[in-house]
Amino acid sequence: MGLFKKISIFALILVALLGIYLFLVYLNVFSKHRGPGKITGEKVPKEVIQKRVDLQKGAIKKMAESLLSEKDHFKKESLDKMILFGDFHVHTTYSADAYFMALPMLRGVGVHPIGEACDFARYCSQIDFWSISDHAESSTPKKWKDTIESIRQCEARAKGKSGPDLISFLGFEWSQVGGFPSDHYGHKNVIFKGLDDDEISLRPIGAAGRASAALRQDASPLPVTVPLLDFKHRQVYYDFRLFQQEIVQVPDCDPKVSSSKLPKNCYESAWTPKDLVERLDNQKLDYFLIPHGTTWGLYTPQTSSLDKQLKPEMRPEKQEIFEIYSGHGNSEEYRSWSSAYWKDEKNRIVGCPKPSPNYMPACWQAGLIIKKRCLKNGNSEKECQKREAYARDQYVHIGVAGHMVVRGDNAEDWLNAGQCQDCFLPAFNYRPRSSAQYGLAISNFEKKEPTRFKWGFIGASDNHRARPGTGYKEHARYLNAEVFGARSKMWRNILRPKEEKSDHAKSYSREEVLNDPRYQILLDWDKQASFWTTGGLAAVHATKRDREGIWDAFKKREIYGTSGPRILLWFDLLENENSKPKVYPMGSEVNFKKVPTFKVKAIGAFKQNPGCPDHSVKGLSAERLKRLCLNECYNPSDERHKITRIEVVKIRPQIKKGENVSKLIEDPFKTIPCEGKEEGCVVEFKDPDYLKGGRDSIYYVRAIQEKTLTVNGKNLRCEYDKKGNCIRTRPCHGIYLSEKTDDCLAPVEHRAWSSPIYINYKN
Repeated sequence: MGLFKKISIFALILVALLGIYLFLVYLNVFSKHRGPGKITGEKVPKEVIQKRVDLQKGAIKKMAESLLSEKDHFKKESLDKMILFGDFHVHTTYSADAYFMALPMLRGVGVHPIGEACDFARYCSQIDFWSISDHAESSTPKKWKDTIESIRQCEARAKGKSGPDLISFLGFEWSQVGGFPSDHYGHKNVIFKGLDDDEISLRPIGAAGRASAALRQDASPLPVTVPLLDFKHRQVYYDFRLFQQEIVQVPDCDPKVSSSKLPKNCYESAWTPKDLVERLDNQKLDYFLIPHGTTWGLYTPQTSSLDKQLKPEMRPEKQEIFEIYSGHGNSEEYRSWSSAYWKDEKNRIVGCPKPSPNYMPACWQAGLIIKKRCLKNGNSEKECQKREAYARDQYVHIGVAGHMVVRGDNAEDWLNAGQCQDCFLPAFNYRPRSSAQYGLAISNFEKKEPTRFKWGFIGASDNHRARPGTGYKEHARYLNAEVFGARSKMWRNILRPKEEKSDHAKSYSREEVLNDPRYQILLDWDKQASFWTTGGLAAVHATKRDREGIWDAFKKREIYGTSGPRILLWFDLLENENSKPKVYPMGSEVNFKKVPTFKVKAIGAFKQNPGCPDHSVKGLSAERLKRLCLNECYNPSDERHKITRIEVVKIRPQIKKGENVSKLIEDPFKTIPCEGKEEGCVVEFKDPDYLKGGRDSIYYVRAIQEKTLTVNGKNLRCEYDKKGNCIRTRPCHGIYLSEKTDDCLAPVEHRAWSSPIYINYKN
């Protein structure tokens, strides 16, 4: 047999073996189901929990002795309650996007199961409570059963005679995405009070429409060639293929059958908040429905607003809590600019607005990029202006994937277009008509009494790597701020092939983009990487350190949010009647017809020591401590950061249809400097104009802490010219262009947002 023939036979055998291997990958022969993971840490010693309580009481006592008078109600009221910190928004790799982000080709480090989240909360971040909130659209009956059992195990592991070291809640995320502003309601977490069978939903309820289609019906499995391209990490890819297959195999529930009568082995979905509430209420459950990421423009259509969610049939009263800040950025502030013109009579978005102070519409920048390229290639001014206008029009009509009209682009081309340039750590491609301030300012007049949102505010992490409460230290951007992206140029070209630069905008239809199975990949993830943060926290004023105490505080809206640090905050309305002061804490709703007096007290968060405290080192194995905590835990020193000022926001809700929202929001209404003492800050203020205005008013405060270095603190890191225009950026990429060790640190004034106090002016 000749050498050529031998080589040919050998090559045929290799091809056959490769074909057999790929066929076996296709059949998921090598795949295995990744379970919820193990919980390894024992109960945190009671002395550690008691020390947290004692440190807080000590801070209150120190403030009282230094800054308060003998008659101040604060001494008694505050010592009766404790402030507990937690995270009601945590994902594991039971969420499809979290699993995808964990793949090694995207610089991930593998799966992050629920068991890791439990140990992370107790030993790394050391928070008091948390909830799982994996995407319902990724769930299956088996995953829901696993989730329930794992959360119950976490709760059981935490219990003891001295009380729990961690209170665990169960929930899911309803991840609704609309292709147009008219059908977009956004993401909402559903959190249940109890853990018994009759206290939790029979199944997670997903969002019908685009979310279900992208994650279930149209979900394209990972190509069989991917494990071969990254053979070292092949098992993760095998298992992800099985994960996708398990999702697709679950049949849809009959939408005509009520939730309580459906079988457990189907996928249940709801189109709108109204439908979701009806299905939850049909099961007679006690739950919170928490909107979040409302201004996040990665998936939120241009011109989307909260107005339609105030319609009484959408059950706005069920949305009692608003996540004002998370690892996806800030959703607090309203601005009057827009990313596109309003809709016409056919529900179409009809134009690209011109730049305004502190805002450059991304559609406008798309035109500038195309025009610059056009002129550089020697075309006439008239022709280039025509292409410029067409690029803007195309960007607007495509929507959230508008950046795709510019072929051969990179993050630097766009400068800071689409971003809120004067907001605190804003969400990416900011949507101001979906902000907390806008939501509080609007009213619906379909009923005799105006319908309004009356939220309590919280912060959260929205972490997708099973890491509750990640904001305790600003480090490890790729894990704590969940940044991800192609780990090499090869993977970048596989995921989204690089196109040659063109001086023509590419033509798409909105439907073509929305219906593409690769929709999630088409979104603007690389620029988004500069806007991930380590996330915030929820804080509650609780009478008891248990499930009842936490739930009761949420019901009363006696809660607040922080951008990560454990700032202590109190915000009260004071009323003196017959020499007996009455105190209405944050979250209160009061009928009031006198000049309101408010008192704010704030104490800065502890400065952190490096490393981990002894109980964390003893509670977890060295290997698990390194994997979960990266050998950096919540580890408070004896010194606190200083509060520099208190900012007051006043909002007067609409009293007639069409009232200009910009004139109803006063931010800041007052700015009150603090003395910068470590004991904290105590301020008091009045609002004489409340009586003059003769209308309902809402007040909340921000306690601002001194600057500290923060992951992605400057987002795109603009360089400005003398006129204040951004002329160059240094994005913190998710892809291989930025080093994993670069945390993109910049000084930031972290803060705490109180829940609002709602004052009704009654004749």
